[in-house]
Amino acid sequence: MTATQATGTAPAGAVGPNRQTAAERRAMPDLTDIAETVAVEQGVCARVVPMRAFDTLSGRVSYIGAPCKATVATTCPACAKANKSVRAMQLREGWCAEHEPVRPEPVVTEAQAQVLAARADLFGQYHDARRDEDTELAEAIKEWVADLDVELRELGVRGRLPALDEKPRRRAKSTRRREDLPDLPRKKVARTTIGTAYANGKYRPSTFWTLTMPSYGHINRVWDPTGGKDKRGDWVSDGSPRDPESYDYPRAARDIMHMKALFDHWIINLRRAVGWDVQYWASVEPQKRGAPHIHLAIRGSIPTKLLYAVTAATYRSIWWPHFNRENEIYSGDHMPVWDHRAGTFVDPKTGRALTEWDDAIAVIDSVDDLEPAHTMKFGAESKPVQILAGTPEMDRKVAYLTKYLTKSVGEILESDSPRVNRHYDRLHEELQRTPCRESCAVWLRYGIVPKGGGSEKMQPGRCRGKNHRRDALGVPGKRCNNSRKWSGKTLVDHKAERMEFVRGKLAALGIFPPDTSHLRITPVGPGDRDAPPRSHLIMASVSAKLTDRAQYTRACLIDAEGPPGDHSVSHQIVAAQHDSFEQFAAWGGA
Repeated sequence: MTATQATGTAPAGAVGPNRQTAAERRAMPDLTDIAETVAVEQGVCARVVPMRAFDTLSGRVSYIGAPCKATVATTCPACAKANKSVRAMQLREGWCAEHEPVRPEPVVTEAQAQVLAARADLFGQYHDARRDEDTELAEAIKEWVADLDVELRELGVRGRLPALDEKPRRRAKSTRRREDLPDLPRKKVARTTIGTAYANGKYRPSTFWTLTMPSYGHINRVWDPTGGKDKRGDWVSDGSPRDPESYDYPRAARDIMHMKALFDHWIINLRRAVGWDVQYWASVEPQKRGAPHIHLAIRGSIPTKLLYAVTAATYRSIWWPHFNRENEIYSGDHMPVWDHRAGTFVDPKTGRALTEWDDAIAVIDSVDDLEPAHTMKFGAESKPVQILAGTPEMDRKVAYLTKYLTKSVGEILESDSPRVNRHYDRLHEELQRTPCRESCAVWLRYGIVPKGGGSEKMQPGRCRGKNHRRDALGVPGKRCNNSRKWSGKTLVDHKAERMEFVRGKLAALGIFPPDTSHLRITPVGPGDRDAPPRSHLIMASVSAKLTDRAQYTRACLIDAEGPPGDHSVSHQIVAAQHDSFEQFAAWGGA
């Protein structure tokens, strides 16, 4: 043994083992990380939902990954981009349409008519049995009608089926207009949905319009170095009120809750004023102050003065029990409790049952001079913009209407300012004590059992509805909405139209997709041991995407025309897609 070996020192020039720390090992990507990264690079959904495909002809079972269909880019960029693309295509197709949307005539089958006739006969027999106090026959007829309702649904009948025991409708309050509001012209609404054409049909303009909520108090302004039209800086609003104590938070919260009802009433008034069935495409966005505002694409040209008059004359009254701060009975830990014997909520101290919803409404209906719980109007009007099809201005407005569709409300209202965040927290606190609907659990704060009676699973004073959530501050309901006759198609129809266009392109090259009509697709159940890992499903989706893309770009070399709502495919894009396909094939993915 040498001296060097005896002392345990390494000989000169020796290299020690490359030891990894635990942190370095945790930083190494696993299969799922690799698959998600490749999916994001190729524009494929990285959050696929495992689905089981059963072949009814061969009996073979396979597994595929279905897109998650998220609409927010931070959740899934690929699905959010696809949803935005379809929405933009829908917006373009219906905005400056020159022809009425085609609505297929409903086809009534003989089986549907026979089942409905039988249901109508049983409907009369049921009420005869009720008048004769024949309870046994009435219950039997009710079961027969339930079976017929199921059969009608299976036969493709849509719409609400009248119930055997219709509840009495609430007596409507007076619809007399307020004296402090201007009168509107009221015309018979024609069935046409397209606007007026000018210059012998050469021009058919449409309208871009924005609706905002009223002011609730003065807002602070800060200097933005990149603000202004020239990007040289300007004073802009940061969303926080100058005086939080005088800011009308209760009215702001109520306007958020009921903005949809006000907008629906505005559309009704607009149609009555112009005399034709106005169609719209709306995008709802939160302002910096936390109030919603609506960007509207309206088909047809509407005079500016008429838009101002309709906005000024439109209001909405909410005929609910009053829910002001002084009417709040329960708060904090002092909340009503569920009584299993009584089957309702009771006071935690006295044990007395709370007022039922129907009883509270009956009190409101019995008083003639009672003021509504809330009355709301839109705020200051913006200047309408006339849009012509195929112009750069239309492209800019389409981009403006869809720019926030892939962003969450939290991203739009994200702020580093403490005073702005305090404002958002206070507005959210007010939304927590504002009822959003008749069955809202917040009604228990005011000593009223929500409509439907509630249940022991209901958390008193706290509602799980979207309008009460902090991440949906200022945006009640859907972020994007359109009228039924906007394009005559649903989003599914637009997607199918785009797919048919691509299939037609591929058919010209002799490429036909496999027939999948005989496959029965169902979600993968828990405990399915045959289901592959999600990373494998993601890579399979990437492989299929690259194959489809290579086939489509080959077809685009022959014809430069793109699918509906798309642009022409350049040779540079074709070359880049072929390169990516060859690289993926080299990995063994194709």
